[in-house]
Amino acid sequence: MSHKVDLVGVEKWMCACCKCALEIRKVSVGYMGSKFPVDLPVCPKCGQVYVPEALATGKMAEVEKTLEDK
Repeated sequence: MSHKVDLVGVEKWMCACCKCALEIRKVSVGYMGSKFPVDLPVCPKCGQVYVPEALATGKMAEVEKTLEDK
């Protein structure tokens, strides 16, 4: 199951280190032994992944709470 993230305007985002445009790639996000495939902006040069604030404080926080409650 892949989670979708609103990435409006991502084509304008740049890696702060490499100055490369970020590309949307499927990455594996892990927490407490569980892994989830998510499409996120990634620097094609250094591999740094950008996690939008809305995802980190919204959906990811919900998943963390659900996993911790088990």
